[in-house]
Amino acid sequence: MLKVKFVKRLPDFVLKVDLLVDKEILVLVGPSGSGKTTVLECIAGFQKPDWGEIILGEKTLFSSSKRINLPSYKRGIGYIFQEYALFNHLTVRDNILYGVKNILKDEKEKQLNEILKKFDIFHLAERYPVQLSGGEKQRVALARTLITKPHLLLLDEPLSAMDRKLRERLCKEIKELHGQWKIPFVLVTHYQYEAKLGDKVFKAEKGEDKGEIIMKFHQSA
Repeated sequence: MLKVKFVKRLPDFVLKVDLLVDKEILVLVGPSGSGKTTVLECIAGFQKPDWGEIILGEKTLFSSSKRINLPSYKRGIGYIFQEYALFNHLTVRDNILYGVKNILKDEKEKQLNEILKKFDIFHLAERYPVQLSGGEKQRVALARTLITKPHLLLLDEPLSAMDRKLRERLCKEIKELHGQWKIPFVLVTHYQYEAKLGDKVFKAEKGEDKGEIIMKFHQSA
């Protein structure tokens, strides 16, 4: 269970967030500049809210009242960046193993082989990111994140650079993946089409409060 309630003051508006996510997919929909990525970065620990709290399971990740702000590496969160953030000088194999620490070599190889097979990228293990298609890069990014066994997966516009046909296929794969891992997913997009991925869909809404421009996300009917 992910509980998020915070306020973050940005240059052009005040972002107010109030979300509750169980083992389901939550999609945040809104135009560029509406604060979608900021929501993810605050949850992941890359940015700090001005007020509020973020709780994942029994762990408090951030609390302004308790003065808690766990660093990102202690939060147990997987993050898929918009451009996938693969290391171009590393092979697929080494990209996936990059975040795996303190595991015996034999166990590491076992986990690697399992994740390569799960994502159907075993044959790509010795290739470099420049040799991969958009869909293959996404699978590698997902594999690299999920091999660390996160308690929450954040996806920042993961399908934005793909054509419609590929987006449809990868939407299906994300749904299937969620069914296998059974952890909360939070995905942000500016495509209404991708909202169908969500068990819950929240849309960006702009309003005013005491003369300030407020941006918040409200649940769609």
